[in-house]
Amino acid sequence: MLRRLYDRTIDLAAHRHAIWVLAAVAFTESFVFPVPPDVLLIPMVLAARRRAWRIALVCTAASVAGGLLGYGIGAVLYEGLGRQIVEFYGYGPQFANASGLYNEYGAWIVLVAGLTPIPYKIFTIASGVAALDPAVFVAASVVARGLRFFLIAALLYWIGPPVRDFVERRLGLVFALFCILLAGGFVIVGALA
Repeated sequence: MLRRLYDRTIDLAAHRHAIWVLAAVAFTESFVFPVPPDVLLIPMVLAARRRAWRIALVCTAASVAGGLLGYGIGAVLYEGLGRQIVEFYGYGPQFANASGLYNEYGAWIVLVAGLTPIPYKIFTIASGVAALDPAVFVAASVVARGLRFFLIAALLYWIGPPVRDFVERRLGLVFALFCILLAGGFVIVGALA
């Protein structure tokens, strides 16, 4: 079953509309969607290495735009919508504690959240609630998300065929590692409380 899903994802990654799907996933992941855009970014670059930079750029731009929406949810709609998103992921108490750190470490918090498997959406909303300077938020988001997505694209561009071969031969292991990283990101946010 995992092999069929992988093959289907690779086929879809080469589709002419895949870039729009990636943009939608990167955008929504920044404020609500639980699956990181790397799930599409990686197979898309593997399927079309010559477009790696364009794919990373679209992913970065859409993620930062979604982050701005998350910021807006935190700044304007936290009580109505933002709180529901945060509580859906089970981070209500941790969120209250983390938002207090923004006064001192706001840009660094966004930078770390944008680079790691820590759920970025929690920190986009927290940035709005804490009224982090929007220019600082955007700059930190562009740097963090750009570094993350362009680094992935660069690695796959330069060493793509061996990576693809490794992934295809050890699909179960790669999938398990991805799940561990994703779950680890949520655990890290929980431990920050």
